[in-house]
Amino acid sequence: MSLNVGIVGLPNVGKSTIFQAITSAPAEAANYPFCTIEPNIGIVNVPDSRLDKIKDLFKPQKIIPAVMEFKDIAGLVAGASKGEGLGNKFLGHIREVAAIAHVVRCFEDSDVVHVAGKVDPLSDIEIINIELAFADLETVDKRLNNLGKLLKSQDKAVKTKALISQPVLEKLKKALEDGNPARSVDLDDDELDAISDLHLITLKKTLYVCNVDEDGALEDNEMVNQVREFAQKDGSEVIKICGKMESEIAQLDTLEEKQEFLKDMGLEESGLDQLIRAGYSLMGLKTYFTAGEKEVRAWTFKDGMKAPQCAGIIHTDFEKGFIKAEVYHCDDLFELKSEAKLKEAGKFRIEGKEYVAKDGDIMHFRFNV
Repeated sequence: MSLNVGIVGLPNVGKSTIFQAITSAPAEAANYPFCTIEPNIGIVNVPDSRLDKIKDLFKPQKIIPAVMEFKDIAGLVAGASKGEGLGNKFLGHIREVAAIAHVVRCFEDSDVVHVAGKVDPLSDIEIINIELAFADLETVDKRLNNLGKLLKSQDKAVKTKALISQPVLEKLKKALEDGNPARSVDLDDDELDAISDLHLITLKKTLYVCNVDEDGALEDNEMVNQVREFAQKDGSEVIKICGKMESEIAQLDTLEEKQEFLKDMGLEESGLDQLIRAGYSLMGLKTYFTAGEKEVRAWTFKDGMKAPQCAGIIHTDFEKGFIKAEVYHCDDLFELKSEAKLKEAGKFRIEGKEYVAKDGDIMHFRFNV
């Protein structure tokens, strides 16, 4: 299961600073373009207060949170789709991620050089979105040019897929030529499946991350408002982060020190926690838990997965030999405090192969191999 979000943006918008704060990893951050060439990769814990509540009730020997991966990808410039800057490398790396966190600079600072010479978040967004659309347009054109051969194939499955994909590709071509992302085209599941092997970049869900100064962290500035208005039309979400402040928080040693820092700044939680959760949600990911005296653990699953698939996340044998799942929801546990009380209240259930897992379920699997 792909659990990675690519952090992208123009050079010098704060991508690497934010990445470094997220992961507390030594990503190179410098005041010049292309200081990130190969993507830095960081594995981070997904913040989830429910895990601590479950831990308090079970008193386990250890707790294991859910995790996800961030990739800090080289800065893009105009002309990347034609190979300008590090365009080809950038486009190759971004095709590999499941979703995109597009960092946009929303602060003025004469000491931090902007690649275009001025701070204009909507222009920055347009540069990247157009380059990604051009890259996808090239991919779609290649498939359309090869479609004739596929339509003449003696393989019925290949021919059927080609017939389904032809009108889809034509719709995508028109949208991309207009500079619109592939995700702006309304496609059903069969149509999406027909073009899934193209790995279109602009089909990926995108989160706009406004990098602001300390004042902007407390109250939206005009640049953030512009990004929010654009994202609403694009059907995307927006969060804001003060990369400089988050870097300072990341240097603190204890959770208590970090919470005190946020309190002093008038903030309830860090922007990075918001980013991690938003990225998790962006990929359609949910969490179920297993709980016992030895271990309380959060497991990541795709929204819509059934119980056997969720069991398979722990071990493939669990899915192959799945019999039943013992299920209750963490909210009911927090209210009733014990599995015995859950059983008395009829909240402890036995579910079969067709059960669709819910975010916050606590599950134990019965299997036979």
